[in-house]
Amino acid sequence: MPYADKDAAKSFGARWDPQVKRWYDPRPPTAGLQRWAALAEVSDLLPGEDRSFGSGLFVDMVPSSCWFTNVRTCVSQQDWERLRRMITSRANQRCEICGATEDRSMKRWLEAHERWAYDEHAGVQALRRLICLCSSCHLVTHFGYANVSGRTDEAFTHLRAVTGMTAVDAERHVDAAGQVWIARSARVWSLDLSMLTDAGVTLARPEAAGQRPAAAQRALGEARGATQVSAPESVAGAQAQRTPEPTVTRDVETGQGQPRGSWWQRLTSGR
Repeated sequence: MPYADKDAAKSFGARWDPQVKRWYDPRPPTAGLQRWAALAEVSDLLPGEDRSFGSGLFVDMVPSSCWFTNVRTCVSQQDWERLRRMITSRANQRCEICGATEDRSMKRWLEAHERWAYDEHAGVQALRRLICLCSSCHLVTHFGYANVSGRTDEAFTHLRAVTGMTAVDAERHVDAAGQVWIARSARVWSLDLSMLTDAGVTLARPEAAGQRPAAAQRALGEARGATQVSAPESVAGAQAQRTPEPTVTRDVETGQGQPRGSWWQRLTSGR
């Protein structure tokens, strides 16, 4: 059951089982709850999935031409819940990178992240892995969103803590990832989601490849109008973002930081 439907389901008598983290019908079958009847479980290993692909923590930003057309937007809410439940369960309810568990008191959640392979010649962005990340590791992967939402230092600190990078190495890593993002955002990618369709997940197909940049811009315009925000790097944080802020260049000797124009700002401002 999608989280947004929980209050409606509770009104029909649904109850939450904190041990298995699922809603259930205490007096089945309750007619009002049938719309949320559980579908078949998804296999722990999706067809063609490589669970070693993209191991470790690194900045893994989605090209701007692919905003709002990720896996979550390409499947129904029920299918997304099936996938998310499988991902967190097979990871034993732990982040697959740092090992953290969910902690509501610390506002730390377990989230699903997509690992993509990019065929530069064919222009295909292919899903290769779904991975369970804690919210802190997820923030690092979507570093552009961290920048937009004013959480750059938080993401930078977590990146260093998990990887053991020096400040200089971490700065270089983020900048290199930004350059890759600029190059990939300059073209349109076709999505290959056969890993899901071969597992029996039905897709609500996104816009055709040539229409996706315009679709992304429309979605961004709606987000700006609704929340007075600017370009998000990931749909996951679209409702919580602010106007892009400059990244901070850290003085390794003093630990002080000075704002500067970033690759993110240059791209989103059109310069």
